[in-house]
Amino acid sequence: MFAEACALLERALDGNVRREIVAEVSTSKDFRTALLRLRDSMRSNAWKSGGAELNLGRLVRKFDGLTRADGFHVLHDWDGIADRVNEDTIPVDVLHYVIEQRGEAAIDPPVLAILLDYYFMHLLALLSLRVWDEGDPDRNLDELDRLLQQLQGPDGSGQRFADNAATLILIATSHYEIDEAGYDKLLAKTKTLNAAHRIEVALGHAGSMGSHLRFGFEATYARDTVIMRDDNVTDYPWLSFSLATLMGEYVRVSDQDTEGTGAEAIVEAILNGLSPDARAFVRDPPRTPTPFETERAEFCASFRHHQTELVAAFECYRPTPQAYSPLSFFFNFSHNVVKGMVVDALLRGRPWRLTLNDLLTAAPRDEASDDSRQTLATTLMGYARANPHRIRGKLMPVIVYDPSAGRRAFSITLNKLKE
Repeated sequence: MFAEACALLERALDGNVRREIVAEVSTSKDFRTALLRLRDSMRSNAWKSGGAELNLGRLVRKFDGLTRADGFHVLHDWDGIADRVNEDTIPVDVLHYVIEQRGEAAIDPPVLAILLDYYFMHLLALLSLRVWDEGDPDRNLDELDRLLQQLQGPDGSGQRFADNAATLILIATSHYEIDEAGYDKLLAKTKTLNAAHRIEVALGHAGSMGSHLRFGFEATYARDTVIMRDDNVTDYPWLSFSLATLMGEYVRVSDQDTEGTGAEAIVEAILNGLSPDARAFVRDPPRTPTPFETERAEFCASFRHHQTELVAAFECYRPTPQAYSPLSFFFNFSHNVVKGMVVDALLRGRPWRLTLNDLLTAAPRDEASDDSRQTLATTLMGYARANPHRIRGKLMPVIVYDPSAGRRAFSITLNKLKE
Protein backbone atom coordinates (compact mmCIF):
# COMPACT_ATOMS: atom_id res chain seq x y z
CA MET A 1 0.00 0.00 0.00
CA PHE A 2 1.23 3.49 -0.83
CA ALA A 3 0.52 4.81 2.66
CA GLU A 4 2.40 1.91 4.23
CA ALA A 5 5.39 2.57 1.97
CA CYS A 6 5.44 6.24 2.98
CA ALA A 7 5.25 5.31 6.65
CA LEU A 8 8.23 2.97 6.29
CA LEU A 9 10.28 5.62 4.51
CA GLU A 10 9.35 8.18 7.13
CA ARG A 11 10.81 5.88 9.77
CA ALA A 12 14.04 5.73 7.80
CA LEU A 13 14.23 9.47 7.22
CA ASP A 14 13.17 10.64 10.64
CA GLY A 15 15.44 11.45 13.56
CA ASN A 16 18.78 9.70 14.00
CA VAL A 17 18.20 6.65 11.80
CA ARG A 18 20.44 7.72 8.92
CA ARG A 19 23.08 9.13 11.25
CA GLU A 20 23.16 5.82 13.14
CA ILE A 21 23.48 3.86 9.88
CA VAL A 22 26.43 6.00 8.80
CA ALA A 23 28.03 5.82 12.25
CA GLU A 24 27.75 2.03 12.33
CA VAL A 25 29.17 1.56 8.83
CA SER A 26 31.98 4.01 9.68
CA THR A 27 33.31 1.57 12.31
CA SER A 28 34.61 -0.64 9.47
CA LYS A 29 38.34 -1.34 9.26
CA ASP A 30 38.72 0.78 6.10
CA PHE A 31 36.74 2.87 3.63
CA ARG A 32 36.38 0.11 1.03
CA THR A 33 34.83 -2.21 3.62
CA ALA A 34 32.51 0.56 4.80
CA LEU A 35 31.34 1.16 1.23
CA LEU A 36 30.81 -2.55 0.64
CA ARG A 37 28.73 -2.83 3.80
CA LEU A 38 26.61 0.07 2.60
CA ARG A 39 26.28 -1.65 -0.77
CA ASP A 40 25.06 -4.87 0.86
CA SER A 41 22.24 -2.97 2.55
CA MET A 42 21.37 -1.14 -0.67
CA ARG A 43 21.10 -4.45 -2.51
CA SER A 44 19.03 -6.15 0.19
CA ASN A 45 17.09 -2.96 1.09
CA ALA A 46 17.52 -3.94 4.74
CA TRP A 47 18.99 -1.50 7.24
CA LYS A 48 20.06 -1.72 10.87
CA SER A 49 19.94 1.30 13.12
CA GLY A 50 20.25 1.42 16.89
CA GLY A 51 19.68 -2.32 17.22
CA ALA A 52 16.49 -2.21 15.14
CA GLU A 53 16.08 -3.43 11.58
CA LEU A 54 14.17 -1.64 8.85
CA ASN A 55 13.45 -3.95 5.92
CA LEU A 56 12.32 -2.17 2.76
CA GLY A 57 12.78 -5.19 0.50
CA ARG A 58 9.10 -5.99 0.06
CA LEU A 59 8.28 -2.35 -0.63
CA VAL A 60 10.98 -2.02 -3.28
CA ARG A 61 10.16 -5.33 -5.00
CA LYS A 62 6.47 -4.55 -5.20
CA PHE A 63 6.69 -0.97 -6.46
CA ASP A 64 9.63 -1.64 -8.76
CA GLY A 65 7.71 -4.53 -10.28
CA LEU A 66 4.59 -2.44 -10.82
CA THR A 67 6.60 0.40 -12.31
CA ARG A 68 8.53 -1.89 -14.66
CA ALA A 69 5.19 -3.25 -15.83
CA ASP A 70 4.26 0.35 -16.68
CA GLY A 71 7.44 0.63 -18.76
CA PHE A 72 9.82 2.48 -16.41
CA HIS A 73 13.09 1.40 -14.81
CA VAL A 74 13.40 4.04 -12.10
CA LEU A 75 16.10 2.32 -10.06
CA HIS A 76 18.21 0.93 -12.90
CA ASP A 77 20.03 2.59 -15.77
CA TRP A 78 20.33 1.38 -19.35
CA ASP A 79 23.67 0.03 -20.57
CA GLY A 80 23.87 1.20 -24.18
CA ILE A 81 26.93 -0.93 -24.93
CA ALA A 82 25.51 -4.20 -23.55
CA ASP A 83 22.04 -3.17 -24.80
CA ARG A 84 20.29 -4.10 -21.56
CA VAL A 85 19.21 -2.74 -18.19
CA ASN A 86 22.02 -2.74 -15.62
CA GLU A 87 21.82 -5.43 -12.96
CA ASP A 88 22.68 -3.11 -10.07
CA THR A 89 20.70 -0.03 -9.13
CA ILE A 90 21.96 3.44 -9.98
CA PRO A 91 23.07 4.20 -6.38
CA VAL A 92 25.04 0.93 -6.28
CA ASP A 93 26.65 1.76 -9.64
CA VAL A 94 27.71 5.13 -8.24
CA LEU A 95 28.99 3.48 -5.06
CA HIS A 96 31.19 1.19 -7.17
CA TYR A 97 32.63 4.28 -8.85
CA VAL A 98 33.45 5.74 -5.44
CA ILE A 99 35.25 2.51 -4.51
CA GLU A 100 37.34 2.79 -7.68
CA GLN A 101 38.19 6.43 -7.06
CA ARG A 102 38.42 6.64 -3.27
CA GLY A 103 38.36 3.11 -1.89
CA GLU A 104 41.87 3.40 -0.46
CA ALA A 105 41.23 6.74 1.23
CA ALA A 106 40.39 7.23 4.91
CA ILE A 107 36.80 6.55 5.97
CA ASP A 108 34.72 9.58 5.02
CA PRO A 109 31.32 9.64 6.82
CA PRO A 110 29.96 12.58 4.73
CA VAL A 111 30.45 10.48 1.60
CA LEU A 112 28.59 7.56 3.16
CA ALA A 113 25.77 9.93 4.15
CA ILE A 114 25.46 11.34 0.62
CA LEU A 115 25.31 7.84 -0.88
CA LEU A 116 22.63 6.86 1.63
CA ASP A 117 20.52 9.91 0.75
CA TYR A 118 20.99 9.20 -2.97
CA TYR A 119 19.58 5.71 -2.35
CA PHE A 120 16.54 7.10 -0.55
CA MET A 121 15.99 9.75 -3.22
CA HIS A 122 15.57 6.93 -5.73
CA LEU A 123 12.99 5.23 -3.53
CA LEU A 124 11.01 8.49 -3.34
CA ALA A 125 11.33 8.83 -7.13
CA LEU A 126 9.97 5.28 -7.46
CA LEU A 127 6.96 6.19 -5.30
CA SER A 128 6.33 9.35 -7.34
CA LEU A 129 5.07 7.11 -10.17
CA ARG A 130 2.73 5.24 -7.80
CA VAL A 131 0.73 8.21 -6.42
CA TRP A 132 -2.23 7.19 -8.62
CA ASP A 133 -2.41 3.63 -7.26
CA GLU A 134 -4.74 4.37 -4.36
CA GLY A 135 -6.31 7.31 -2.58
CA ASP A 136 -5.99 10.93 -3.69
CA PRO A 137 -3.00 11.42 -6.05
CA ASP A 138 -2.61 15.05 -5.01
CA ARG A 139 -2.49 14.17 -1.33
CA ASN A 140 -0.03 11.38 -2.10
CA LEU A 141 2.21 13.79 -3.99
CA ASP A 142 2.03 16.22 -1.08
CA GLU A 143 3.12 13.40 1.23
CA LEU A 144 6.10 12.71 -1.02
CA ASP A 145 6.89 16.43 -0.94
CA ARG A 146 7.03 16.23 2.83
CA LEU A 147 9.27 13.16 2.74
CA LEU A 148 11.56 14.82 0.19
CA GLN A 149 12.01 17.84 2.44
CA GLN A 150 12.71 15.43 5.31
CA LEU A 151 15.32 13.65 3.18
CA GLN A 152 17.02 16.95 2.39
CA GLY A 153 16.65 18.30 5.93
CA PRO A 154 19.04 18.56 8.89
CA ASP A 155 19.05 14.82 9.66
CA GLY A 156 20.68 13.97 6.34
CA SER A 157 23.87 14.62 4.39
CA GLY A 158 22.95 18.10 3.20
CA GLN A 159 22.91 16.96 -0.43
CA ARG A 160 19.93 18.30 -2.36
CA PHE A 161 18.31 16.71 -5.39
CA ALA A 162 14.97 18.34 -6.27
CA ASP A 163 12.71 21.15 -5.08
CA ASN A 164 9.51 19.10 -5.05
CA ALA A 165 7.99 15.70 -5.66
CA ALA A 166 6.82 16.77 -9.13
CA THR A 167 10.49 16.97 -10.11
CA LEU A 168 10.97 13.42 -8.80
CA ILE A 169 8.57 12.31 -11.56
CA LEU A 170 10.91 13.97 -14.05
CA ILE A 171 14.02 12.32 -12.59
CA ALA A 172 12.27 8.93 -12.38
CA THR A 173 11.37 8.91 -16.08
CA SER A 174 14.40 10.59 -17.67
CA HIS A 175 16.06 7.32 -18.67
CA TYR A 176 16.33 5.59 -21.99
CA GLU A 177 13.43 3.12 -22.17
CA ILE A 178 13.28 0.60 -24.99
CA ASP A 179 9.44 0.55 -24.74
CA GLU A 180 8.09 4.11 -24.60
CA ALA A 181 4.38 3.31 -24.29
CA GLY A 182 4.41 4.17 -20.59
CA TYR A 183 5.06 7.86 -21.19
CA ASP A 184 1.69 8.52 -22.83
CA LYS A 185 -0.13 6.67 -20.04
CA LEU A 186 1.79 8.60 -17.39
CA LEU A 187 0.99 11.90 -19.11
CA ALA A 188 -2.71 11.05 -19.05
CA LYS A 189 -2.43 10.41 -15.30
CA THR A 190 -0.48 13.63 -14.76
CA LYS A 191 -3.28 15.64 -16.35
CA THR A 192 -5.59 14.46 -13.52
CA LEU A 193 -3.50 16.25 -10.87
CA ASN A 194 -4.68 19.57 -9.43
CA ALA A 195 -3.59 22.86 -10.98
CA ALA A 196 -0.76 23.52 -8.51
CA HIS A 197 0.84 20.13 -9.15
CA ARG A 198 0.35 20.37 -12.92
CA ILE A 199 2.19 23.70 -12.88
CA GLU A 200 5.04 22.20 -10.85
CA VAL A 201 5.32 19.35 -13.34
CA ALA A 202 5.17 21.79 -16.25
CA LEU A 203 7.86 24.08 -14.84
CA GLY A 204 10.31 21.22 -14.41
CA HIS A 205 9.52 19.53 -17.70
CA ALA A 206 9.61 22.70 -19.81
CA GLY A 207 13.08 23.57 -18.53
CA SER A 208 14.36 20.02 -18.73
CA MET A 209 12.86 19.27 -22.15
CA GLY A 210 14.32 22.53 -23.41
CA SER A 211 17.82 21.50 -22.37
CA HIS A 212 17.32 17.89 -23.49
CA LEU A 213 16.03 18.75 -26.97
CA ARG A 214 18.58 21.53 -27.48
CA PHE A 215 21.23 18.88 -26.83
CA GLY A 216 19.57 16.55 -29.31
CA PHE A 217 19.23 19.30 -31.92
CA GLU A 218 22.97 20.03 -31.77
CA ALA A 219 24.45 16.59 -31.09
CA THR A 220 22.07 13.84 -32.15
CA TYR A 221 20.06 15.32 -35.03
CA ALA A 222 22.67 17.56 -36.69
CA ARG A 223 20.38 20.60 -36.35
CA ASP A 224 17.50 18.95 -38.25
CA THR A 225 14.21 19.68 -36.48
CA VAL A 226 12.21 17.30 -38.69
CA ILE A 227 14.33 14.32 -37.65
CA MET A 228 14.21 15.52 -34.03
CA ARG A 229 10.40 15.66 -34.07
CA ASP A 230 10.10 12.22 -35.63
CA ASP A 231 12.50 10.69 -33.09
CA ASN A 232 10.91 12.28 -30.00
CA VAL A 233 7.31 11.21 -30.27
CA THR A 234 7.10 10.84 -26.47
CA ASP A 235 8.87 14.11 -25.59
CA TYR A 236 6.78 16.48 -27.70
CA PRO A 237 3.46 15.58 -25.99
CA TRP A 238 5.04 16.25 -22.58
CA LEU A 239 6.51 19.53 -23.79
CA SER A 240 3.20 20.50 -25.36
CA PHE A 241 1.37 19.75 -22.10
CA SER A 242 3.93 21.79 -20.18
CA LEU A 243 3.75 24.80 -22.49
CA ALA A 244 -0.07 24.77 -22.60
CA THR A 245 -0.26 24.47 -18.81
CA LEU A 246 2.20 27.32 -18.27
CA MET A 247 0.49 29.48 -20.87
CA GLY A 248 -2.82 29.01 -19.12
CA GLU A 249 -1.26 30.04 -15.83
CA TYR A 250 0.42 33.03 -17.49
CA VAL A 251 -2.96 34.22 -18.79
CA ARG A 252 -4.55 33.73 -15.38
CA VAL A 253 -1.78 35.66 -13.64
CA SER A 254 -1.84 38.41 -16.29
CA ASP A 255 -5.60 38.83 -15.97
CA GLN A 256 -5.14 39.36 -12.23
CA ASP A 257 -2.30 41.83 -12.80
CA THR A 258 -0.15 39.71 -10.51
CA GLU A 259 3.60 40.17 -10.64
CA GLY A 260 6.52 38.56 -8.88
CA THR A 261 8.80 35.56 -9.04
CA GLY A 262 5.95 33.18 -9.84
CA ALA A 263 5.09 35.03 -13.07
CA GLU A 264 8.77 35.38 -13.93
CA ALA A 265 9.34 31.64 -13.50
CA ILE A 266 6.47 30.90 -15.87
CA VAL A 267 7.79 33.27 -18.54
CA GLU A 268 11.29 31.81 -18.27
CA ALA A 269 10.00 28.22 -18.47
CA ILE A 270 7.94 29.02 -21.58
CA LEU A 271 11.06 30.47 -23.22
CA ASN A 272 13.13 27.42 -22.26
CA GLY A 273 10.46 25.05 -23.56
CA LEU A 274 10.20 26.86 -26.88
CA SER A 275 13.95 27.18 -27.40
CA PRO A 276 14.66 23.83 -29.11
CA ASP A 277 11.91 24.07 -31.72
CA ALA A 278 9.77 27.19 -31.50
CA ARG A 279 8.20 26.70 -34.93
CA ALA A 280 6.63 23.41 -33.83
CA PHE A 281 4.50 25.28 -31.29
CA VAL A 282 3.84 28.69 -32.81
CA ARG A 283 3.77 28.03 -36.55
CA ASP A 284 4.28 24.58 -38.09
CA PRO A 285 1.40 22.12 -37.54
CA PRO A 286 2.55 18.50 -37.44
CA ARG A 287 2.67 16.68 -40.79
CA THR A 288 0.22 14.09 -39.47
CA PRO A 289 -2.28 14.33 -36.59
CA THR A 290 -0.66 13.72 -33.21
CA PRO A 291 -1.99 13.21 -29.67
CA PHE A 292 -0.64 16.60 -28.62
CA GLU A 293 -2.11 18.68 -31.46
CA THR A 294 -5.01 19.95 -29.33
CA GLU A 295 -2.68 21.34 -26.67
CA ARG A 296 -0.23 22.61 -29.30
CA ALA A 297 -3.01 24.51 -31.04
CA GLU A 298 -4.30 25.81 -27.70
CA PHE A 299 -0.86 27.07 -26.77
CA CYS A 300 -0.28 28.57 -30.22
CA ALA A 301 -3.52 30.58 -30.18
CA SER A 302 -2.91 31.91 -26.67
CA PHE A 303 0.73 32.70 -27.38
CA ARG A 304 -0.18 34.64 -30.51
CA HIS A 305 -2.59 36.72 -28.46
CA HIS A 306 0.14 37.58 -25.92
CA GLN A 307 3.12 37.43 -28.25
CA THR A 308 4.21 41.06 -28.05
CA GLU A 309 4.33 41.17 -24.26
CA LEU A 310 5.92 37.72 -23.97
CA VAL A 311 8.68 38.42 -26.48
CA ALA A 312 9.45 41.63 -24.60
CA ALA A 313 9.52 39.67 -21.31
CA PHE A 314 11.85 37.07 -22.84
CA GLU A 315 14.53 39.77 -23.27
CA CYS A 316 15.18 39.60 -19.51
CA TYR A 317 16.50 36.07 -20.06
CA ARG A 318 18.91 36.79 -22.90
CA PRO A 319 22.10 34.94 -21.89
CA THR A 320 25.16 37.03 -21.04
CA PRO A 321 28.79 35.97 -20.54
CA GLN A 322 28.64 37.02 -16.87
CA ALA A 323 25.44 35.40 -15.53
CA TYR A 324 24.24 31.80 -15.42
CA SER A 325 21.58 30.90 -17.98
CA PRO A 326 19.76 27.55 -18.37
CA LEU A 327 19.67 28.29 -22.11
CA SER A 328 23.42 27.63 -22.08
CA PHE A 329 22.92 24.25 -20.37
CA PHE A 330 22.49 21.21 -22.65
CA PHE A 331 22.19 17.56 -21.57
CA ASN A 332 20.87 14.19 -22.63
CA PHE A 333 18.89 13.12 -19.53
CA SER A 334 17.93 14.92 -16.31
CA HIS A 335 18.84 11.96 -14.12
CA ASN A 336 22.40 12.13 -15.49
CA VAL A 337 22.61 15.73 -14.27
CA VAL A 338 21.55 14.65 -10.78
CA LYS A 339 23.98 11.72 -10.91
CA GLY A 340 26.78 14.09 -11.92
CA MET A 341 26.00 16.41 -9.02
CA VAL A 342 26.12 13.48 -6.61
CA VAL A 343 29.33 12.04 -8.06
CA ASP A 344 31.10 15.38 -7.71
CA ALA A 345 29.85 15.73 -4.13
CA LEU A 346 31.15 12.22 -3.37
CA LEU A 347 34.58 12.85 -4.87
CA ARG A 348 35.10 16.08 -2.98
CA GLY A 349 33.34 14.87 0.20
CA ARG A 350 31.03 17.87 0.37
CA PRO A 351 27.36 18.12 -0.69
CA TRP A 352 25.98 20.49 -3.28
CA ARG A 353 23.20 22.75 -1.97
CA LEU A 354 21.78 23.16 -5.46
CA THR A 355 18.99 21.05 -6.97
CA LEU A 356 18.18 20.06 -10.53
CA ASN A 357 15.54 22.81 -10.46
CA ASP A 358 18.21 25.41 -9.67
CA LEU A 359 20.02 24.53 -12.90
CA LEU A 360 16.82 25.00 -14.95
CA THR A 361 16.41 28.68 -14.05
CA ALA A 362 18.38 31.91 -14.00
CA ALA A 363 16.63 33.11 -10.84
CA PRO A 364 17.57 34.39 -8.33
CA ARG A 365 20.01 36.74 -9.99
CA ASP A 366 22.35 37.30 -7.06
CA GLU A 367 26.06 36.92 -7.72
CA ALA A 368 26.60 34.00 -5.33
CA SER A 369 23.87 31.89 -6.96
CA ASP A 370 25.20 32.59 -10.43
CA ASP A 371 28.74 31.66 -9.45
CA SER A 372 27.62 28.44 -7.77
CA ARG A 373 25.46 27.31 -10.70
CA GLN A 374 28.07 28.20 -13.29
CA THR A 375 30.68 26.34 -11.26
CA LEU A 376 28.47 23.26 -11.00
CA ALA A 377 27.44 23.32 -14.68
CA THR A 378 31.06 23.71 -15.79
CA THR A 379 32.15 20.92 -13.42
CA LEU A 380 29.51 18.58 -14.84
CA MET A 381 30.68 19.39 -18.35
CA GLY A 382 34.23 18.51 -17.30
CA TYR A 383 33.12 15.03 -16.21
CA ALA A 384 31.11 14.61 -19.41
CA ARG A 385 34.10 15.56 -21.53
CA ALA A 386 36.27 13.06 -19.66
CA ASN A 387 33.66 10.33 -20.30
CA PRO A 388 32.16 11.10 -23.74
CA HIS A 389 29.48 9.06 -25.49
CA ARG A 390 29.61 8.07 -29.14
CA ILE A 391 26.91 9.97 -31.04
CA ARG A 392 26.69 9.90 -34.84
CA GLY A 393 30.09 8.25 -34.85
CA LYS A 394 31.73 11.00 -32.81
CA LEU A 395 32.71 11.11 -29.12
CA MET A 396 30.70 13.86 -27.46
CA PRO A 397 30.03 15.03 -23.88
CA VAL A 398 26.40 14.54 -22.85
CA ILE A 399 26.36 17.56 -20.51
CA VAL A 400 27.49 20.94 -21.87
CA TYR A 401 27.53 24.46 -20.49
CA ASP A 402 28.26 26.89 -23.33
CA PRO A 403 27.23 30.57 -22.96
CA SER A 404 27.89 31.30 -26.63
CA ALA A 405 25.57 28.44 -27.64
CA GLY A 406 23.00 29.79 -25.17
CA ARG A 407 23.10 33.22 -26.78
CA ARG A 408 22.74 31.62 -30.20
CA ALA A 409 19.76 29.52 -29.05
CA PHE A 410 18.08 32.62 -27.63
CA SER A 411 18.53 34.62 -30.83
CA ILE A 412 17.29 31.78 -33.06
CA THR A 413 14.23 31.31 -30.83
CA LEU A 414 13.25 34.97 -30.92
CA ASN A 415 13.78 35.12 -34.69
CA LYS A 416 11.46 32.15 -35.15
CA LEU A 417 8.84 33.71 -32.87
CA LYS A 418 8.92 36.96 -34.85
CA GLU A 419 8.60 35.35 -38.30
